Amino acid sequence: MKKNITYLTLGTANIGKLLVQCALPAIVAMLATSLYNVTDSIFIGHSIGVSALSGLSITFPIMNLGVAFGQLIGVGAGTILSIKLGQKDYEATNYILGNVIVLNTIIGILFSAVLLIFLDPILLFFGASQQTLPHAHDFMVIILMGNVITHMYMGLNSLLRSQGHPKKAMIATFTSILINLALNHLFIFKFGWSIRGSAFATVISQALALAWQIKIFSSKANFIHFQKKFFVLNKNIVKEIFSIGLSPFLLNAATCIIIILINKNLSIYGGDTAVGAYGIVNRVLFIFVMIVLGLTQGMQPISGYNYGAGLYKRVNEVLKKTIFIAVSTMTLGSLIVEIFPHAIVSLFTTDEELIRVTAIGMRYVLMTYCLIGYQTVSIVFFQSIGKANLSIILSVTRQFIFLIPLLLILPKYFGVTGVWITMPISDLAAFITTIILMNCEHKRFKQKQNDINT
Repeated sequence: MKKNITYLTLGTANIGKLLVQCALPAIVAMLATSLYNVTDSIFIGHSIGVSALSGLSITFPIMNLGVAFGQLIGVGAGTILSIKLGQKDYEATNYILGNVIVLNTIIGILFSAVLLIFLDPILLFFGASQQTLPHAHDFMVIILMGNVITHMYMGLNSLLRSQGHPKKAMIATFTSILINLALNHLFIFKFGWSIRGSAFATVISQALALAWQIKIFSSKANFIHFQKKFFVLNKNIVKEIFSIGLSPFLLNAATCIIIILINKNLSIYGGDTAVGAYGIVNRVLFIFVMIVLGLTQGMQPISGYNYGAGLYKRVNEVLKKTIFIAVSTMTLGSLIVEIFPHAIVSLFTTDEELIRVTAIGMRYVLMTYCLIGYQTVSIVFFQSIGKANLSIILSVTRQFIFLIPLLLILPKYFGVTGVWITMPISDLAAFITTIILMNCEHKRFKQKQNDINT
């Protein structure tokens, strides 16, 4: 079997240069993805208005749940692929590809079918009002119809990165983004399709990018490519994918619950304007989170491969460098938004009340925003070395242990302000928890390295 050469450098090249090489395409792709989400909101905010922006915010839990299932497969498979390459288990890598296709097809269809049947009751439960429900409904029907495409696109991109092709993964993302931007303008402003135009643009752009990914994995020149015999669910592969992918799944599923609670509380204490404000805050601040996620995608194959190969010193080095860049990025993002909150929010809307409410909420969330970088890197790091349990603990700590109880208590006493301040408080508590676990793991690495040296 012909072997791909690119992944071999993961165990030999300079860590700093390797991190830049692997992470930069992913960062650019993730940043671009975030920007096209922002652009969608800008198109909707200026062409339709506050009610449509609030309706879009109501769909976030469903969108997050869709991403959760996509990452259950994509992140799990990508992580295992890196480890298998480090262990030189080449047959398993093609089983992973085949299982990604089968699992994404099954889960994608089931997810869409169930949600389409109960869509309106779900949206109302999530906090939709009579004004925002039509917008949320129209958007989600189209998104759910293309859900299998989204899952497959995410899964194949993860495999491209993990086998040492971050540039190809970036090209797939950029292709989707550029097409999405063009179609958004065409469908919303030229065809007058309102919020449905934005949904159509998203699905069509991802479908075209997926077609290019399928072409790559159909080529026998590619080390990992489609082979009929591997399109059968393998019990051990599926178990490993779910074991590793469970952490990001729980993180996104927990985020879904959190968004529901936040939207419902904001709707009760601040109305549709407050819900729309949270949607804008999410879009803006997530730009910097996406940069960090891109960075961790670059870290993942390096740490996974070297951990599988027993090169613990290199694993520790890439972890330290990634944490430094992530914390610096989130700190810079905090400063930018803190200095120019009104100017940034004005990009989405001309409604003065919405601008005022959003700027206030954004400043509360920014209070401990720089700490998120450290925790995000730690969660992905534990995923990348196959320690799913530790990753799961960190994933659910912020949401279930700290944030949900705070959301059930503080809004009753402080109203809208009580909703906003739950986020920085839970970020601080989760940061302290992460430091404790990471210090314990660092000691284990040092011991393993000492054992190898002796």
